[in-house]
Amino acid sequence: MKSSLKIVMVGAPGSGKGTQASRMTKELNIPHISTGEIFREYIANKHPLGNKIKEFIDQGALVPDDVVLEIVSDRIGREDCKRGFIFDGFPRTLEQANALEQVSQIDYVINLDVPEERLMDRLTGRRTCKFCKHISHVSIIGDSMICPDCGGELTIRADDVPETVRKRLEVYESQTKPIIDFYRQRGKLIDVNSDQAPDKVFSDILEALGETC
Repeated sequence: MKSSLKIVMVGAPGSGKGTQASRMTKELNIPHISTGEIFREYIANKHPLGNKIKEFIDQGALVPDDVVLEIVSDRIGREDCKRGFIFDGFPRTLEQANALEQVSQIDYVINLDVPEERLMDRLTGRRTCKFCKHISHVSIIGDSMICPDCGGELTIRADDVPETVRKRLEVYESQTKPIIDFYRQRGKLIDVNSDQAPDKVFSDILEALGETC
């Protein structure tokens, strides 16, 4: 593979971007940059932008581009990104994709494809621990609201309730999905079936990158 890899993960909410990006960062030794985690950090630290970010997230809407780009530009300018990075949750619009092209040239875009009905099941069944932040799913823990990792209390995040999930998928369809064509036209897109076991998805990603790099 290349000595430097700049990768973008795309796919609808619940497609497994975070899970696969976390595994890839260990395999490729480059940082996993999740805009969602950065947003939650800003909110938790009561950063001036935090309240604005929270309003949009709670409504299932996208955070404005100027706010996202300010955060992203700072992050990829740090020392640990010199060998590359893996974006998870950015870019989400054509405007962001175009803006990113001016800041950094992306090598590959991994498109994780999952049927919409499976996405609803994945997202509305998630339960997040208040303490260790571990995410569980009702398909495994049933009605339990106790974290299997630390014994803490499980909660349903505001962006995982059914009404918000539907809104998030609608936003993805109208505003984010077009970037798939954007990157396909540039020969950077790698399609991966993400409606499989996580281990199989991961091996498919590595195989595709190995064939392309």
